[in-house]
This record gives sequence, C-alpha cells and structure tokens, in this order.
Amino acid sequence: MPISNVHAQELLRTIQARAADDPEFTRCRPRSPDEEPLPQRLTGTTDYSAAGVAARRRLLEEFGVHTDCLNGIEAEPTPEQLSGNVENLIGFARIPVGAIGPLRVNGLHAHGDFFVPLATTEGALVASYHRGAYLASQCGGVTAACLTESVARAPCFVFHDMLAAGRFLTWAVGQFDRLQEAVAATSRYCCLQDVKPCLLGKELYLVLEFHPGDAAGQNMVTIASEAIVHKLLEGAPVAPEHWFLDGNLSGDKKATAAAFLTARGKKVVAEAVIDKKLVRKFLHTDVERMIRYWQISVLGGVQSGSIGVQGHYANALAALFIACGQDAACVSEAAIGVTRMDTTSEGDLYVSVSLPNLIVGTVGGGTRLPTARECLQMLDCVGTGKAPKFAEICAATVLAGEISIIGAMSAGDFGQAHAHYGRQNKPSEEQTP
Repeated sequence: MPISNVHAQELLRTIQARAADDPEFTRCRPRSPDEEPLPQRLTGTTDYSAAGVAARRRLLEEFGVHTDCLNGIEAEPTPEQLSGNVENLIGFARIPVGAIGPLRVNGLHAHGDFFVPLATTEGALVASYHRGAYLASQCGGVTAACLTESVARAPCFVFHDMLAAGRFLTWAVGQFDRLQEAVAATSRYCCLQDVKPCLLGKELYLVLEFHPGDAAGQNMVTIASEAIVHKLLEGAPVAPEHWFLDGNLSGDKKATAAAFLTARGKKVVAEAVIDKKLVRKFLHTDVERMIRYWQISVLGGVQSGSIGVQGHYANALAALFIACGQDAACVSEAAIGVTRMDTTSEGDLYVSVSLPNLIVGTVGGGTRLPTARECLQMLDCVGTGKAPKFAEICAATVLAGEISIIGAMSAGDFGQAHAHYGRQNKPSEEQTP
C-alpha cells in the first residue's frame, strides 16, 4: 500500500512534531501491566441481568465514562435537531451497545487504556473483541500509527476529442493555487492536497485529494469539488461538452483495488506481540498453529479475489461506526486491509494490521447526536484534533479481533463460541407464559 510523496511529507511532519516532545517515542513503546497497571477489566460477559448491566456502568463511571444517553436517562433528539442527518423521519432504530476493555493503545495520537463501545446485534462479537483486547493489553498493548489522511473525489470532463481533453489538462495542472483558493472559500478546515489526472481517450478524470480536518469529509469534499469544477470552467481554454461531479474513480464507498493501493481516508497500521504462554492459556492453541491458519486464510483470500486479506475487520468497524456516529456505508471500503502474523525470536506471536481506507471523523455528521457523542467521549475523541486518535483506536480494536478470531479458528472453538454466545437462551418452563 504505497503512498504519494505528498502523504509521505505529511507523515514526516507528524513524526517530527511528536519527536520534538518525545525524542525516544516512549509513547509508542509497549507498557506491560507490571510497569503500568491496567484499569479493572469489564466483567460479566454473559451476565445479561439488570444487575450485571448496572455493575458494568458503575465500573465505567469510576473511570469518568458516563452512559446517560445510552441507557435512556437523557431524552432522544427532537426531529428539529436531526436536520442534516435524516429525511422523512419516522423514529429511531435502537441497537444494543456493548463495551470491551480496557484496551491499551500506544499510538502516535492515541495513548492510554480505553473502554471501546461496539454497537451490534451479533452474539459473540463483543466477547471476541473483549478477549483479544485483554490479551493485547496484558502483553503491553497495541502500537498504532495514523500515517496519512485524505479523502478523494474524481470529477470527469468529457470533450469532443482527445486533443481537446489534453489541452484542458495541460492548462488545469497549472491552476493548483487557484483551486486551493476555491476550496478555502467552501470550508476553513478542508485543504486540497493533490490533483491526479487520468486521461481516458476524450474523457479526463481529475482525482482530487483533500485533507478534511477532523471530519470524515464526504460532504465536505463533495462541496469543495464542485467549487473546483466551476473554477476550472471559468477560465478553461476549451470547454468540455459535459462534466460530472464524480466519475466513480474515487473509490467512494466501494472496496476497490485503487483505494487499497493508495491512501484514502486515514491509513493506519497497528501491531502487537502476544506471549506464547497467554496464547496457550486463553486461546487454547499455540503460536505455530495460529500462523499456519493465517497462511491458509491468505491462500483462501487470494483464490476468492479478496482485496487485501484479513479475518473480519468489518465486524469491528461496523460496530464502532454505528456506535460513534460514523457513516456506516464507508465500512465497504474501510474494511479492506491486511493482517500479518509471524513468530518472534522468542517464539511469541507477532500480529499487525494495515488499514488504508479508514473513513472516520470526530466532528460533523452523526457525531453530534447524543449517543454517538457519548460513545466518542468514552474514547476522549470528541471534537477537533481527535480524528487521528480515533482512527488509531479503531485499528487497535480491529487487531484485537484478529487475534481472537484466528485463535478461535486454529483452536477449533469458532463454532462452539457462536453456539454459546450467538443463540438466545431459551426460557425454562417456569418462565414460559
């Protein structure tokens, strides 16, 4: 998953800024529980009683995490407050929210122990991520880095012939400063980073890459792209016969090879090393067998034509997106990536995840709604300056899930786990009305 020189320079500036405060990057170094104790773990995974729920809420409150909106103490938003979020409102879909953790993250932006909210109706999902978070945290945590940030739109201009398209292109590539001014007029947060032309006969696509600030940026870059198109049309040496705001080259809300090979959204990588003794104790398998299963899954993914190879990124991201007010449709592109496993020289399990298209934000869109805001507050990810932090927590959560599912597959526990957690307990005869 290579990145452009523009994004490489952005990454270099981020690292230099962090190094100025922390020359040895100690914030990214694993921290064992012996060195820095972990908060108390959420317990009672299978306790579905009201008392069990209340106990988990009390534990979270001890760490400053409040769930007033999630448990209905605060009123739901009025229809007027939902302007800009939904049309033809008829009500609300209420989805259960579980929490995992603590999950220790040692990132460029996210540094600490987090209780992560996951909205889902799939039994076994929260339990699986909770197990992976425990293992990773017991071994020092997950090291994570948000490397690049960008969102693209790709307007297309249709000309009479290829020569006209080439003439327009030759002129357009020299207009970058003017295009930046047009973008700045639409938003003080949106910034045009790069323009990548693609000439296909008489059709010219311009892949516009933007930095969206702390927003996910889908609407922001749409408005900015339209401003760029009108700016280009104002002084063009040759007018296109037609133009379209997006020619479907941007990869928006689709799993595409192009998006996988470039940087779209936030590109995040994360890694952890899991002690072989803990693999045996909690995953009921061994490092060699987990790596063997990972190899088998890579071969299966290649045969199926998978874009990237991983276990179940979509489970974590869909649950996080819904809980935290993200655009759930972006899971289609955010959930592609690569999981990597290896053995360390000490025989422990090395695991890493790479996500090239994490479209997330901490301002705008659904993040302003009460339950989403409360879930983001659980992670200290509300508002400006928090989007890269949220992206690193997402990647760390994804990694926890990869540890757990690959462990379950290699141990032969996968079906049993779903039979245990994924089926509703049948009421006894005494409970039956």
